[in-house]
Amino acid sequence: MHELSVCFEVIRTLQVFVAENNLTKVESITLEIGELSSMIPNYMQECFPAAVDGTMFENTKLEIEVIPGLGRCNSCSKMYQLLPVNGVCPQCGKKDFDVISGTEFNIKEIVAC
Repeated sequence: MHELSVCFEVIRTLQVFVAENNLTKVESITLEIGELSSMIPNYMQECFPAAVDGTMFENTKLEIEVIPGLGRCNSCSKMYQLLPVNGVCPQCGKKDFDVISGTEFNIKEIVAC
């Protein structure tokens, strides 16, 4: 499960942010995770406590926002969610699309003082 190593990297990023901004407490962090990315939100939630154990982030709340996997059909230009239809355009029935969103992995927000 590579989510644990990603959680450790998020913590390293938080440590740099805290040091650069002279902060003493991080209340919460919000991650954006695309549903087409290789990250599984539930696994991130499960790994986070292990990643923050023994750090100043032990009481930091992890919030995750899932970004839907959207595509645009190259044949008819319809935008649609890819996963529910396995990539097949619901308008023209073709499976020829460009991914518009859903591959993201971002730190969206850090609430700190």
